[in-house]
Amino acid sequence: MPESKKTFYVTTPIYYPSGDLHIGHTYTTVAADTLTRFKKQQGYDAYMLTGTDEHGQKIQKLAEAAGVTPKAYVDKTVAKIKDLWKLMNINYSQFIRTTDEEHVKSVQKIFKRFYEQGDIYKGTYEGWYCTPCESFWTETQLVDGKCPDCGRPVERAHEEAYFFKMSKYADRLLQYIEDHPGFIQPESRKNEMINNFIKPGLQDLCVSRTSFNWGIPVDFDPGHVVYVWIDALSNYITALGYLNDKPQLMDKYWPADLHLVGKDIIRFHTIYWPIMLMALDLPLPKTVYGHGWILLKGGKMSKSVGNVVDPVELAEKYGVDPLRYHVLKEMKYGSDGVYNEDLLVANINSDLANDLGNLLSRTIAMTVKYFGGVIPATQRAGDHDDELKQTAKAAIEAYASYMDQLDFSRALQAIWKLIGRANKYIDETEPWVLGKDDTQKDRLAAVLYNLTETLRIVSVLIAPAIPETAEKMSGILNLTPDIQTWDSIQTFGQYPVGTEVKKCAPLYPRIDVKQYQKEQAEKEKAQKAKAQKEKKAKSKADPQTPGIITIDDFGKVKMRVAEVLSCEKHPDADKLLVFQLDFGDEKRQIVSGIAKWYKPEELVGKKIIACTNLKPIKLRGVDSNGMILSAEKDGALRVLTVDGDMPAGSDVG
Repeated sequence: MPESKKTFYVTTPIYYPSGDLHIGHTYTTVAADTLTRFKKQQGYDAYMLTGTDEHGQKIQKLAEAAGVTPKAYVDKTVAKIKDLWKLMNINYSQFIRTTDEEHVKSVQKIFKRFYEQGDIYKGTYEGWYCTPCESFWTETQLVDGKCPDCGRPVERAHEEAYFFKMSKYADRLLQYIEDHPGFIQPESRKNEMINNFIKPGLQDLCVSRTSFNWGIPVDFDPGHVVYVWIDALSNYITALGYLNDKPQLMDKYWPADLHLVGKDIIRFHTIYWPIMLMALDLPLPKTVYGHGWILLKGGKMSKSVGNVVDPVELAEKYGVDPLRYHVLKEMKYGSDGVYNEDLLVANINSDLANDLGNLLSRTIAMTVKYFGGVIPATQRAGDHDDELKQTAKAAIEAYASYMDQLDFSRALQAIWKLIGRANKYIDETEPWVLGKDDTQKDRLAAVLYNLTETLRIVSVLIAPAIPETAEKMSGILNLTPDIQTWDSIQTFGQYPVGTEVKKCAPLYPRIDVKQYQKEQAEKEKAQKAKAQKEKKAKSKADPQTPGIITIDDFGKVKMRVAEVLSCEKHPDADKLLVFQLDFGDEKRQIVSGIAKWYKPEELVGKKIIACTNLKPIKLRGVDSNGMILSAEKDGALRVLTVDGDMPAGSDVG
């Protein structure tokens, strides 16, 4: 039997189909595809998984607004996502959807196993919920009363739910991370997870919902659906057949070699997910790499915020390979990148058209001119040959090392260092001078052979990142499959003498920068005019009467029911009372100027209404975090209370 290949299993996050994907999602998927192609070059049996996370409250609301079922809504969006990956030349091995029947069945089995093992229990969740981010937050985690991740308004959540006992596995997880330094990459993300989340103490995790029904049903408790963590994260093993009747892929590829994710979801993949795997008694993935964000001038690019760059538009305008090259080059290892269309144009003109394109065009043109496209076998070595060959050897080694480190930007730089050296070699050897001297034909043949061989090596190196370009070069150089392998470039001089090269058009036509700048200026002018027109139309449709506020203005005020636990006179102000209030999920101190109308003991036990998102202040030296609401007329004042027995923490509005 032949020896089986080494395996390599890489995953992207499964994307949320609430709308079109942006260039940030494209970077993650292009990076995973590039790495998969590289591993296949090296002889690995590489398997790439991507897909979509299709359940949740946000999808249900969007579907209701569109007047369709949630499944119909996601079907349409998923089709567009698949079209995007086809356009971007993504060669994934499997596309999983969390609505797939096999995934649903496996998740139900996983949830039930957790319950039977005592890892999850039923309780009640009270707190704040951000629908776009699908995240729960405590009062103290909110920023100005809004979601700390996306900055959008949050909703009060109070519902029955199942919880996973995260703390049960916290010590074991911490020990694992410390024993496996490569598990969380880059290093800065590891320190963040340990110091900000694990060591301060893990809270139990809400893993089911009852306030909506678009999700995988908990089969032993009707009314509950499995919440995102167990549903979405489990895709990495359910896709391989875990807990179904076809576990062959699971046996072959698990544990994953790499989970490639954005830094905003690394917490879920390095805390929640490994703890779930420990509970299932499964090995953990070898590495979770949290890459940076692609930023705009205004900050993080996000579907939920709406400030996104459309990769389809860019690919159709500039080409797929230029876009792949650009995102891989400009996202430095572990850092954020900034989207800049000017830089994309510069990369096309400088790196692709000038450096690579000119090297190919000049080499082919001179080979055709001086030798009819076929380099003869009689060759004479000379100055600079060895340096070019050494640069090629060093570039191959550096490229492979950087790819294994997931430093795609430096991997490309290593290739372009070789391209730069080859262009310099042309200037040093001056083939156009050699071509005028019949006694130098053998030297000219050696120079053009070395350049052609360098281009062969370059075509193999760039194939994972920009495969269409590599394929074009292969056709021009007339390469056979046996000299397009990783092994074939380990030795300089494998290009067969006597091979005929083909005349070629420019690999990448230069972009007219002046024309581009003119178009950009017109585009910006049109965008400003459109924004001004929309602002004017909105102002006309919604005139601002003095003193009138919008529903959005009102929504900024957060009011909740609170029970008065204690009330005392202010130590340094006769008009002030100091309240200790219970809001259900937290306790607060509020100072109120109502001592003229109430004795402290009259208010203890009452259910009152308070504003909870005012900026905390000190009143005569005592901290006050909110405002108690009251009604006043003709010198009389009464504190606002609720009708009936509403629980502390209930929203008012």
